[in-house]
Amino acid sequence: MLQSNRQDLLKAYTQMRTIREFEERVHTEFAGGTIPGFVHLYAGEEASAVGVCMHLGDKDHIGSTHRGHGHCIAKGCDVKAMMKEIYGRKGGLCGGKGGSMHIADLSKGMMGANGIVGGGPPLVCGAALTAKTLKTGGVAVAFVGDGGSNQGTTLESYNLAKVWNLPVIFVIEDNGYAESTASEWSVGGSQTKRAEAFGMPGTKVDGNDVFAIHEAAQEAIERARAGRGPSLLHVKLSRYFGHFEGDAMTYRADGEVEALRRDHDALKIFRKRVTEAGLLEAGQLNEIDTDIAAFIDEAVAEAEAAPPPTGDDLLTDVYVSY
Repeated sequence: MLQSNRQDLLKAYTQMRTIREFEERVHTEFAGGTIPGFVHLYAGEEASAVGVCMHLGDKDHIGSTHRGHGHCIAKGCDVKAMMKEIYGRKGGLCGGKGGSMHIADLSKGMMGANGIVGGGPPLVCGAALTAKTLKTGGVAVAFVGDGGSNQGTTLESYNLAKVWNLPVIFVIEDNGYAESTASEWSVGGSQTKRAEAFGMPGTKVDGNDVFAIHEAAQEAIERARAGRGPSLLHVKLSRYFGHFEGDAMTYRADGEVEALRRDHDALKIFRKRVTEAGLLEAGQLNEIDTDIAAFIDEAVAEAEAAPPPTGDDLLTDVYVSY
C-alpha cells in the first residue's frame, strides 16, 4: 500500500508536483509566444498518471494521448529533455522534431503522445502481445480520454486484448469534456459496464485520490502480470486548463475551475491526508515545492538557450534497422 512507505509517499508527491509545476509553467510560456505548435495540459489530472505509473518499470509500456506530459513525467522521462522537445530544440526527447503531441521515449517504455483520438489502445495491444510472446513479464497501459473511449479503435482493442488474453490495462481518464463535449451525455452507458461486456473487470476510481488510483492500478497490473488478462480503470477527474491552450472554455460554468482547484485538488488532498496522519511533515512537502520550482526554472532556461534542429536533422530518425 502506498501509505505504508514514506519513500513512496515522497516520490508520489514529487512526481505530482513536478507535473503541476511543469504544466503551469508551459501554460505561462505558451501565452508569451515562446513555444511553437499546440499544447494540451494535464494540470488537475496528476494523480492518475502517478498512481498508475508508480507500479511500472522500463520493461512496461504506456500509450498516451495528445495530453501526454503528465504520463511522460510519471513514466520517468527526462523532464529537461521534455521541455526542450516542447520548445522544438536540440536535446529534446525526439530531437526537437516532434513537439508536445508526439513526445516519446521508447527507452522508458513511453510509446508517445498521440494526436489521433483513440490511437493509443491498438499500439498498446501490440506492446502487450510482444511482452506476452517474449515472456518479459511486462504489461502495457493505454491512457485514453472520455472522447477516445467512444472510438472504434478503443472498443476493438478491448476485444483484441480479451480474445488474446493480453496484459493490458485501459485507463479511461474522464475529465468531463471531449474538447467541449460533456461526457455526461456523450458517453452512452457505463465505462465499467463496457469493460464487463468484453469479459474484463472494470473499476471506477476517484481521480483526485492518488491512494485509490494506486490501489486499483496495483490490482489490475498484478492481474495482468499473472497472465489473467486485461482490465479497465475509469478514472473520474478534471482538467484545469482548456482542451488546448487558447481554448476560452465558454462551455464551462463560471467558477467551475476555481471550485475544483479549491476543493478537489489532488495535491491538496494528498498533503492534508499525509500530514494529518503523521506520515509526512508539511516542511518536507514545502521543500519539494521549492526544489521543483527551481528545477522547472532551470528546464525552461536550458530549453530557451538550446539551438533548434538543423536542416540535416530532418533526415535523421526516418528509418530504423532491425
